[in-house]
Amino acid sequence: MLVIVFGLLLVMASLWPMVNPTSTAVFAAFYQAGALVFGGGHVVLPLLQESVVTTGWLSETDFLAGYGAAQAIPGPMFAFSAYLGALVAPTSGQIGIALIALLGMFLPGFLLVSAVLPVWQRLHRLAALRAVSGVNAAVVGILAAAWYNPVLLHGLHSVSDGLIALCAFALLRLKKLPVLAVVGLCVALRIGVTVMAG
Repeated sequence: MLVIVFGLLLVMASLWPMVNPTSTAVFAAFYQAGALVFGGGHVVLPLLQESVVTTGWLSETDFLAGYGAAQAIPGPMFAFSAYLGALVAPTSGQIGIALIALLGMFLPGFLLVSAVLPVWQRLHRLAALRAVSGVNAAVVGILAAAWYNPVLLHGLHSVSDGLIALCAFALLRLKKLPVLAVVGLCVALRIGVTVMAG
C-alpha cells in the first residue's frame, strides 16, 4: 500500500505545474527530488537546482550560498531543502513553506523504507534486485556532475576562488581542521582578496 502511495504522489508531483512557488508546487518539487535520490544526499543537488533555480524561484547565488552553509554544519544534506523552501516562500509564510519542503524531501524515503522493510530479507535474496547495487556506479557520476555544475561552474568565479577552495580542501584532508574553522578561514581569505582587488 505504501508503495502505491509513493507512486501516486510521484506521478502527481511530476504533473504539477511549477510556475509559482505555492505550497503545493514546493511540495511537488521537493517530493520529486526526494523520490529520485539514490546513494546519498549530494545526489539531490542537481535535482534541487533544477527545481528551484531553473524554474526561477531562486537565484544561483542564493542556491550555492545555502549549499555552502549546508556543508559547514553537521546533519543530513536533505536539511538544505528547508533553507530552499524558506527562500522561495512569500515573506509571510517562510516557516510553513520550509516545513513543506522538508516534508516533501523526506517523505518519499520514509514511504519506501516503511514499505520495503518488512519484506527486505526476501527481496535481498532475488538475483534481479542485486543488480540495483550497480546504481552506486551511477551515483558516482551524478556526484561528479553535481560537483561540476553548479559548484565548479557557478561557485568559483576566479583563480583566487579556486585557490581558496584548494586550500580549504587541503586543510580539511591533511590537517583535519574543524569544518567551521576552515569555513571561517575561507570567508576571511575571500574578504581579504576582495579588499585587495577593490
